[in-house]
Amino acid sequence: MATDLPMGPQLEQIHGEIRDNFRALSNGFQKLDKIKDSNRQSKQLEELTGKMRECKRLIKEFDRELKDEEGRNPPEVNKQLNDEKQSMIKELNSYVALRKTYMNTLGNKRVELFDMGAGVSEPTADENVQVASSMSNQELINAGTKTMDETDQAIERTKKVVEQTLEVGTQTAVTLKGQTDQMGRIVNELDTINFSIKKASQLVKEIGRQVATDKCIMLFLFLIVCGVIAIIIVKVVNPNNKDIKDIPGLAPPAPTRRLLWAAEHFD
Repeated sequence: MATDLPMGPQLEQIHGEIRDNFRALSNGFQKLDKIKDSNRQSKQLEELTGKMRECKRLIKEFDRELKDEEGRNPPEVNKQLNDEKQSMIKELNSYVALRKTYMNTLGNKRVELFDMGAGVSEPTADENVQVASSMSNQELINAGTKTMDETDQAIERTKKVVEQTLEVGTQTAVTLKGQTDQMGRIVNELDTINFSIKKASQLVKEIGRQVATDKCIMLFLFLIVCGVIAIIIVKVVNPNNKDIKDIPGLAPPAPTRRLLWAAEHFD
């Protein structure tokens, strides 16, 4: 097929290398069916995986060279080359699917080294060595990488939980501090009100004592005034009554005033 396709020297060389790898893959999978040892099967699959990676790289180079030559080739040639490229991609995908089938078959025959499910007993050191020896270097690297990724994810989840817990704790502390400050203000206000009530009570008592004292003084003065008025009335009504002495500052009775006037004008 390669000789029938019109292509440049570089494109033809890449195409030949791809076809050589495909023949090696076909022969390798045929040998794989005859191998019974799982260790040798793993090594054979690893070699075939490398061939498939090489084919993928060459197909990409083929595609780049094809795009470079599109302007120089007729449309019919470009179509044939693109069809050849698609054919190689399909063939490579078929080998990839075949490799996946063999990998699943090998995976069902042995216990996973790094992924132990629930209810599975922990393997011993010898079993781990046997399992590790049956795995290829790439599989060991992939398993270790997967375990480290899972561990990193678990650590990240733990960090998020810790951060959320700290955030909730900080918010709770701020809320409690605000409530404590508010309670302090309420207590201070209650103390102020209590002090005001005590002061008002003392003031009321003092006013009550002052009012009582003023009432007593007013009553005493009222009694004195009433006594004086009573004496004056008695003196006016009965001026000859000797039992009641003259009140200092009051005029003597009318007869006495006449005698005094006569004595003064006798001369």
